Amino acid sequence: MGVHHPIEGEDSVKKKTYTATQIVGMLREAEALLSTGKTIEEVSRHLGIAESTYYRWRAEYNGIQVDQVTRMRELEEENRRLKQVVAEQALDISVLREVARGNY
Repeated sequence: MGVHHPIEGEDSVKKKTYTATQIVGMLREAEALLSTGKTIEEVSRHLGIAESTYYRWRAEYNGIQVDQVTRMRELEEENRRLKQVVAEQALDISVLREVARGNY
């Protein structure tokens, strides 16, 4: 197979996507490593993430337990579903108003 050459503007570094549960686990591992005297730079390298990613994750997920992450995900899904229901109802109302005006 040929060698992949990045297209102009394409990132040559592949970004990994982590679940909230994985992030919480990695933050716990980072805390353990930091408590042994490792630096943020060493911990980030060990986890395979940028230092800025570590700080962003810590700001967003610090102190959250795995069960809380699961509950947060459930609430986000419920919120998405409810927004969809509201959007569908708004469309139904709009259609009914047009029909009531005789514009069909």
